[in-house]
Amino acid sequence: MDLFDYMRENTMDKESPLASRLRPETLDEVVGQRHIIGKDKLLYRAIKADKLGSIIFYGPPGTGKTTLARVIANTTSARFEQINATAAGKKDMEEVVKTAKDNLGMYGKKTILFVDEIHRFNKGQQDYLLPYVEDGTLILIGATTENPYFEVNGALISRSRIFELKPLEKDDIKELVKRAVYDDKKGMGSYHAEITEDAADFLADVANGDARAALNAVELGILTTERDQNGKIVIDLDVAEECIQKRAVRYDKDGDSHYDTISAFIKSMRGSDPDAAIYYLARMLYAGEDIKFIARRIMICAAEDVGMADPQALVVATSASQAVERIGLPEARIILAEAVTYVATAPKSNASYMAVNEAMEYVKTNRTLPVPPYLQDRHYKNAEKLGRGIGYKYAHSYPYHYVNQRYLPEGMEGTSFYHPSENGYEKQVLAYLEFLKTLK
Repeated sequence: MDLFDYMRENTMDKESPLASRLRPETLDEVVGQRHIIGKDKLLYRAIKADKLGSIIFYGPPGTGKTTLARVIANTTSARFEQINATAAGKKDMEEVVKTAKDNLGMYGKKTILFVDEIHRFNKGQQDYLLPYVEDGTLILIGATTENPYFEVNGALISRSRIFELKPLEKDDIKELVKRAVYDDKKGMGSYHAEITEDAADFLADVANGDARAALNAVELGILTTERDQNGKIVIDLDVAEECIQKRAVRYDKDGDSHYDTISAFIKSMRGSDPDAAIYYLARMLYAGEDIKFIARRIMICAAEDVGMADPQALVVATSASQAVERIGLPEARIILAEAVTYVATAPKSNASYMAVNEAMEYVKTNRTLPVPPYLQDRHYKNAEKLGRGIGYKYAHSYPYHYVNQRYLPEGMEGTSFYHPSENGYEKQVLAYLEFLKTLK
């Protein structure tokens, strides 16, 4: 390291954001994630013993993935290299591999490579690392906000342990907030600021598991708040609300949170809980989810889960889908809310959904039988000579507009796919079908 490198690092240590300066250097300073770094846990023991294999940290932003990598860097005797997948190219990896080989060959020293945002690497870049991870040239630590089983090369996954980091608990974030305010060495203790209990509670709550969001608010509050008559900077509830302004919603449109939220949304409508369904709708709208996507899911739920118990549900859902495209936000939220509450409170039946599934399976596993001749089209040339459409009984010519006639192919007599429930309108359908059986 030359003089300029030293000065640059020294400046970055002082001028970097509070969330970066406050990163712990040892395992004992880490807050939260006791499920993986508790003193009786494998990862804690492996880091302490400096016997780490390749691992991948997976979890939402602000939960400590990079922090744990830095702790490992401070603990291990191995050489530690860090690259960010959003900026690194193959040349950067080649240099890391070359240096790792030299250190292993000449000094017997291993190299740990920390790849932040590893899901940003394409397949070719991930494949490049594979042989060096496999032969022990590199110990890989990957960090990702995306599900690694979808985004990371399966071969790398099989050679690594996956550790899922959870959103930090409110008490964990509150501890970090107070550390940030009062710590003289890493925090902002030199400003002699104070934070009220209400403000600390509020920041810990609205951060929603993201420590970085809370710490950024603390830093902004201390740097922008004027001192009171006693010369103190006081972070009270009003200052805290102003500095964070909006709840940090964990919602990535391409990630797990997206799928988890939409799953909960649909299951709440299916489970006839309008309050939960509206809550998940609000979460998606607040996070900026595509209203057309939401409308499509409501239509599917109306057809699949409400079905013939209330056929009007699909009409409402379809009308809502058309309306939100024409009107847009913010008013579209009202239309979506009406459709959601209608579907959630409608009687439920999946009989029509199950019927088509059973029929599809029947078609898939049985030979295709000919359509009965009297049901075939008799309007094309020579159809009558071929016996097409001859003998068909027109239902409207009979009492109750019904005639007892076989419509399924010969050989499928008695086969049944649709089994109406006794919910809502479908109860009337069931009674009507029973009535038709009495007609000759």
